[in-house]
Amino acid sequence: MYPSAAAPGRGSFVRDQVEALARLPGVEVEVFAFEPGGGSPYPRAARALRRRYRDGEFDIVHAHFGLTAWAALAVRGARHVVTLHGTDVVNPRSRVVTFAALPFVDLIAPVSTSLASLLPPRLLAGKLAILPCGVAVDRFRPIPRPEARARLGLEIGPRYLLFPAAPDRAEKRFDRARAVAKDHRLLVLERVPPGEVPLWVNAADAVLVTSERESFGLSVLEALACDVPVLATDVGIAPEALAEVPGTFVGPFSVPEWRIALETVLKDADPRVNGRVVAERYSAQRMAERVLAAWQGLCPPDGRGRPTRD
Repeated sequence: MYPSAAAPGRGSFVRDQVEALARLPGVEVEVFAFEPGGGSPYPRAARALRRRYRDGEFDIVHAHFGLTAWAALAVRGARHVVTLHGTDVVNPRSRVVTFAALPFVDLIAPVSTSLASLLPPRLLAGKLAILPCGVAVDRFRPIPRPEARARLGLEIGPRYLLFPAAPDRAEKRFDRARAVAKDHRLLVLERVPPGEVPLWVNAADAVLVTSERESFGLSVLEALACDVPVLATDVGIAPEALAEVPGTFVGPFSVPEWRIALETVLKDADPRVNGRVVAERYSAQRMAERVLAAWQGLCPPDGRGRPTRD
């Protein structure tokens, strides 16, 4: 789960966390990333890790995605952490492999309490921390809607709604977003360069997060960081994040109820909400501080000034 030239959008939130960790005092971070496809990527990664890191120079080895925990275990002499992101827990095949690795790691870190509830309690005793990646509030920030549209080559006048995922991701429920959008123009985030995503969020009059499940739901926070209204199903972080933000909507999916909520938002010629203050509570930097605290709980300072490394 890390960006590459072939897949620049994959795991960009993990990259944001890595960069935020590297900015913290006393932390050195080294990244080992590999492509997920092509036969046997995890055994290959384990062999490469074993060859590269023989000297036990790390305090912490932190894997992202459950299957990656097995490869990370090839690095010896460190405490092991794994962040679970959702598909590794809910996909039947991935779940079996992920759960088999959890007894061998020192800290299990799902990105939300709802995801943690899907894990066997016997595996979690004394080993659980909730560690979401957080939103890059330096990148996701309010941009005047006409400016965002002009930079994307969109018309200034029409109403635009944004579906913040690829339509072929079944759990995101593009069919619901189309039903709610009706005659309004519906934009989708499909093969959009990561650097352009904040422009698409700001170009929209509202963001539609119609997912049937979310492990965390970063797109809700990205919209709030841009002060853009968001309508979301009551999954992931949405109920907590939207509870204090007037002009947003969260609730079970219902076409009539969602259309009423949307038309309420669209009564404003240039709809905005005061969401950034909420998004900042879940910023990548704040979430990185939580990660560091979890690491320090596993590996307290040894008194010699040795830095914590990832």
